[in-house]
Amino acid sequence: MGSGQVTDWQGKNVTVAGLGVSGVPAARALHGLGANVTVVNDGDDPRAREQAAALEALGVTVRLGDGDTLPDGTELIVTAPGWRPDKPLFAAAEAAGVPVWGDVELAWRLRKPDAAPWLAVTGTNGKTTTVQMLASILKAAGLRTAAVGNIGVSLLDAVLGEEEYDVLAVELSSYQLHWAPSLRAHSAAVLNLAPDHLDWHGSMEAYARDKGRVYEGNRVACVYNVADKATEDLVREADVEEGCRAVGFTLGTPGPSQLGVVEGILVDRAFVEDRHRNAQELAEVSDVRPPAPHNIANALAAAALARAYGVPASAVRDGLRAFTPDAHRIAHIADVDGVAWVDDSKATNTHAAEASLAAYESIVWIAGGLAKGAAFDELVAASAKRLRGAVLIGRDRALIREALARHAPEVPVVDLDRTDTGAMLQAVQEAQRLARPGDTVLLAPACASMDMFANYNKRGDAFAQAVRELGA
Repeated sequence: MGSGQVTDWQGKNVTVAGLGVSGVPAARALHGLGANVTVVNDGDDPRAREQAAALEALGVTVRLGDGDTLPDGTELIVTAPGWRPDKPLFAAAEAAGVPVWGDVELAWRLRKPDAAPWLAVTGTNGKTTTVQMLASILKAAGLRTAAVGNIGVSLLDAVLGEEEYDVLAVELSSYQLHWAPSLRAHSAAVLNLAPDHLDWHGSMEAYARDKGRVYEGNRVACVYNVADKATEDLVREADVEEGCRAVGFTLGTPGPSQLGVVEGILVDRAFVEDRHRNAQELAEVSDVRPPAPHNIANALAAAALARAYGVPASAVRDGLRAFTPDAHRIAHIADVDGVAWVDDSKATNTHAAEASLAAYESIVWIAGGLAKGAAFDELVAASAKRLRGAVLIGRDRALIREALARHAPEVPVVDLDRTDTGAMLQAVQEAQRLARPGDTVLLAPACASMDMFANYNKRGDAFAQAVRELGA
């Protein structure tokens, strides 16, 4: 089970750690290849039982409620990306000399010999949007592609399915990269680095190290964020193929080997002849939707990866124009009495919220939820001058309230002491009371949603519904 392709899975004893969106496809795929598959899962709830019954009907063994014990005879573990590295199961595997792969590693190893290359994207924020923009650009160039990984088509389905691809746009989380030691992308981008998931990784250094794995073995370009030195540092540390280049993206005027913005035009000074003298126009800022600063950065990163693959400039423009952002990402819901209402429920950490807040001049901010170990001082200090008021909801709202008291003491704050889903309607009503014509009421919680809602989508839906009730 060392490096390289595993061609004969017949009779291999493989343990799949975790059911869910990656575990079930992994168990099915491995069983289909002839492996003896055992699935272990921490939970024993109705959903898990339903998934277990479907797998057991195929001949897969499933052990519910026992995710920490290593099954006898295990030769390989394939883990769901969210399982923390410090779980007893992995300590037992290490002691027994059993390798641990993630779903991405499994997909990488199962690729056909002439498989489509991967253009990979990671970062604390903007991954999904960038990968979707990238796929849109590649399609505009007439290439067969898909947005895969954390989104869209599962990576396993993409590499094992019947459909033939020219190139794949791959979103990768730090969790997935942690468990994918042999991944080697054609080109890759780290969009940004900010504290997130530190409870999982254990430290900022470990988190950055896992993000940086995306650059290992890159062939053509390592794309980094000029405004975020930590991403460039990861490029310097990466062991890449000879001839692979560092390519920066910036919201300012680009230098040689960079993409950037000049007088409202996205320009390329990396993938042109004589990049010291020449620049190629790619698109206009107005082709990016929405044209918020962080989203222009996403577009530049997507363009850089597409250009690394050899896509013409016209496809960048056409692909960006054809791209439609997902719901709950700076989505304009309505204008009510001169106040704009914007849903950025996807801003589940401080870095995403700061980017969102930077897009507006005068804001009533709705924030709060599960902090995931985050601190809010930098976010509030950076955004204080834009705040008309703040309405706080969710379990960890006191952390934001205290940061506001320290860095924006003059900003009026409404602290809603409730975590039921109905709190959103009250939050919207309080925000309406604070807002003035010309303001934007922005849901950018800077926190996860699970204290009150099933996910950030449901939180955004509740916000949009409450706004519609205002305007009714």
